Formats: sequence, C-alpha cells, structure tokens
Amino acid sequence: MTTTLCLREITPANFDVAVGLRVRPDQEHLVAPVVKSLAEAYVYPGIAWPRLIFEGDRPVGFLMAFFDIDWRGDGTGTDIRSGLWRLNIADGEQGRGYGRFAVESIAAEIRRRGGTRLTTSWHPGTGGPEGFYLGLGFCPTGETSGGETVGELDLREDATCRNLSDRPQ
Repeated sequence: MTTTLCLREITPANFDVAVGLRVRPDQEHLVAPVVKSLAEAYVYPGIAWPRLIFEGDRPVGFLMAFFDIDWRGDGTGTDIRSGLWRLNIADGEQGRGYGRFAVESIAAEIRRRGGTRLTTSWHPGTGGPEGFYLGLGFCPTGETSGGETVGELDLREDATCRNLSDRPQ
C-alpha cells in the first residue's frame, strides 16, 4: 500500500493537531512553534500560507509560506519575494523526505503564481538545517535576517547555483 503526501489547510478540525506538532527538543531553538506561526498567520492575513503536511491521514509536519512580499519593507516594490517562512517536521518523522516534499510543494505554488525564486532563512551553525537547504540547491544570498542566513532557490529550469549576492537589485 502506498501512502500519499499532501498539504492541508489548517481548519477547526485539525487545529489541535497542528499546535500539538513538535520538533525534536534539540531543535526547538531553531524554529518557532506552530502556535506562534498560526498567530502570525492571523496577524498577517493574505501573506502567511500555513499548511499541515500529511502522509495519508497522519500529520508529519507543518510549513508556512509567504508570497509576493516587499522583502525590504520600504514600499518601493524593488525586491518582491516568495518563500518558506517556517518548516517544522515532527519529532520522529525527520529523514523521510517530508521536508523535501514541503520545499517542492512551495516551489510549485510559487511557479504557479509566476515566481522564479524561493527564499528562506535558517540558523547557521552546528545542529542547524543549513545542510538540508544547501542539499536542495539553496544558495546563500550574503544577506542575514534576524541573525539567520538567507538563501534562495532559483526555480527556473536552467538554474544553477551562483553567487546570488551579486545579482542585480
């Protein structure tokens, strides 16, 4: 029997499942808990895109994406980005491809909306998710956000990793 991976909206029926999802204890300092993400989604309606990750009927993770935001927040619209805001894979569920599925799902949604790059950030250093993101093809941009490394994944078919900090603004 094959189970399928899917993303589901957060609803009253699965809210408790969502807020009960926890990463490993040694990772809690690396990503905000789901309940904080859902509070931010409430505060930023139309920007935050929270979803539960399911394998069949079993919840295995949570993601929150964002689409078409003014990254610099200066109102000029010169740096509009879409990407992964949060990724929480449940304790005991890591290493099974759920994180990759989450990133691929967001990439597909960004492409569907006409975008060509996926932005995320991660805590640098030992125990952090940098290897995961670099392994998926993310390239550090040279920027930081809240002390985190900012990386981008070029979604164009002919994309290769290059120094994104040198791209035209």
